[in-house]
Amino acid sequence: MIPVTVFGAEGFIGRALVAHLRAAGRPVNAITRSNLPVFLGTQPAAGDIIYCLGLTADFRTRLLDTAEAHVALVGRLLGTAHLRSFLYLSSTRVYARCEVAREDVAIPVQPSAPSDLYNITKLAGEALCLSDQRNTVRVARLSNVFGSGMHRESFLGQILAEGAATGAVTLRQSLRSAKDYISISEAVPALLAISRSGDARLYNVASGVNTTHDAIASVLGTNLDWQITARENATSVRFPRIDVDRLTMEFAAPRNTILNELPNLARSFAAEAVC
Repeated sequence: MIPVTVFGAEGFIGRALVAHLRAAGRPVNAITRSNLPVFLGTQPAAGDIIYCLGLTADFRTRLLDTAEAHVALVGRLLGTAHLRSFLYLSSTRVYARCEVAREDVAIPVQPSAPSDLYNITKLAGEALCLSDQRNTVRVARLSNVFGSGMHRESFLGQILAEGAATGAVTLRQSLRSAKDYISISEAVPALLAISRSGDARLYNVASGVNTTHDAIASVLGTNLDWQITARENATSVRFPRIDVDRLTMEFAAPRNTILNELPNLARSFAAEAVC
């Protein structure tokens, strides 16, 4: 059976992919930062590669590492790895300066803006993949993924960790801010389906629904009695609604919403805090 090689297997999404594949009986090469040099040195048959490596919260302080993970290593693998398919995990954050978040829109960036480094390097990695002549090399722009084991550095992870510890959260973004969230339980099957049989080269993997910080605060306040407020003069961060028509027409529409799953997720954070 052809193996699946997951780069970034120690991260939130990578761990979930590896667990799902092994439960299904698929042979998996779990590549972490510790065994990456061995893989690159021996170049074994990689089969179907799912590339989850990347930096998020700390990209501003690790500029060269960000470029290496998002671009340089991608190019090296595309040029040398023995692979059948390659799925590059990008991010819907690249739509930050767009009015429409659809796969075929032109995406503006500002090289002089420090926050754009993440988007620029992700887009460069995408360009390497989409310029490859093999139609089994694909890109998935992934929304904000939530679920058990999620990173505490993410926006939602910070809220849940802080609320679980203190029962009170002060947001740095206004309650009018809104983002798209997709459950790890839906993101993983979608990514595997795209990797296995996607007809297109580029997909948005998201819920297609923006949820405001105010709605999240309301659910947490009602269900757990947490006090959530925003800083005075907090900035409003609103992304365009992510278009998921391509994903929905070829595979399945995401069904789980963050507001439905949030109370149980928050309780799991609270249980971990007690332990």
